[in-house]
Amino acid sequence: MNGRRGLAANAPPNDRLRMKTKQPAPSNIDEYIASFPNDVQEILQEIRMTIRKAAPDAEETISYQMPTFNLKGSYLVYFAAYKNHIGLYPAPIGIAEFEEEMSVYGAGKGTVKFPLDKPIPFDLISRIVKFRAKENLKRADAKRKKK
Repeated sequence: MNGRRGLAANAPPNDRLRMKTKQPAPSNIDEYIASFPNDVQEILQEIRMTIRKAAPDAEETISYQMPTFNLKGSYLVYFAAYKNHIGLYPAPIGIAEFEEEMSVYGAGKGTVKFPLDKPIPFDLISRIVKFRAKENLKRADAKRKKK
């Protein structure tokens, strides 16, 4: 489903808020996603499924109040929804490899922003996660061999 539209550009501002106000911090990814308007929930679920498919052995959790995936005890990727974009946080090592492709998304050190009014690049997210998973597995294997 690469290229699916994000939020409609003409959506009222109230439909593009971060989390619904006055809610406790989410304890799992389902709670996190449920705290957003339906159109943002759809995007977040698709990002979640993209990550699960790219790294099926990754474990879901919440860290820093954001959906987080860990693999072999190491952080793999975080993501979060904001007023006008989805933030993906694959760490600097996940950014450098895809720097040229991500430059159109306002990538910074360890972060990339996907505007909600543009197509979400699920294929790029999948490739970033696969790259990060491969790096995590290499580190875990090297750590195991040292013991």
